[in-house]
Amino acid sequence: MDLFTKSWFEQHGDCLEDWQRSTYKDFVNMMGDEENPYPCIPGMQGFISDTLRFGYAGSPTDQGSHKQLAKLLKQYGKVSRDTGKYASLVVFFDSREMVKEEATIDEYQNQFWTILNQVHKLDEQEWPEHIPKEPHHHEWEFCFDGEPYFAFCATPAHVIRKSRQFPTFLIAFQPRWVFDEINASTTFGQKLKRAIRKRLVAYDGVDPHPALKWYGQQDNYEWEQYFLHDNDSSLSKCPFTAMMNKFKKLQP
Repeated sequence: MDLFTKSWFEQHGDCLEDWQRSTYKDFVNMMGDEENPYPCIPGMQGFISDTLRFGYAGSPTDQGSHKQLAKLLKQYGKVSRDTGKYASLVVFFDSREMVKEEATIDEYQNQFWTILNQVHKLDEQEWPEHIPKEPHHHEWEFCFDGEPYFAFCATPAHVIRKSRQFPTFLIAFQPRWVFDEINASTTFGQKLKRAIRKRLVAYDGVDPHPALKWYGQQDNYEWEQYFLHDNDSSLSKCPFTAMMNKFKKLQP
């Protein structure tokens, strides 16, 4: 079994390794903090309703972990629509070595994009026709096995943006279809966005990152939201594009 549920953890959590149990406990504590509620309301609803699915991978720097993530995403894509409307896959990486070495935000960022690029190379399916291949297009989204996903990364190195801080390197994948009713064109989406932003300011103690915009807006780039800096800066170019161009140049 590679995908786990909240109810499975409650019954069989003792079967896991120490770091795995500890990591999941940290996640439960984060989601269950009533005094300082986590900003992502859909994520909290997904956790409470046992909609989320969880997985584990080895060190973020290990190529074997990239294969593990690709396997998890492939399994998840086949069941995500049956889990509930607040679906997400949360993957915990064994980042104990990076924590011990006091890895910086930039180092975690480089590792995050390396992982997405390597997982993309393992994708056996064609890129979906309705999703642009260029990350600097406002409708681009990371895809795997034919499914578009919003990717969210949290690291032990984040300090200011506490909503992006977690004791273990974490990547969550939300299927794009989850946002069908959560967007700028729906009243529900507009109300939810206001509520999330209000909670985000209270949680982080700073204004939301300027890259946080609606999918589909002409000035929005999803890749900028995947990995947020502690300050308001963003990379000038998407590393996913840079890596794809690099691979193309190496082809005969």
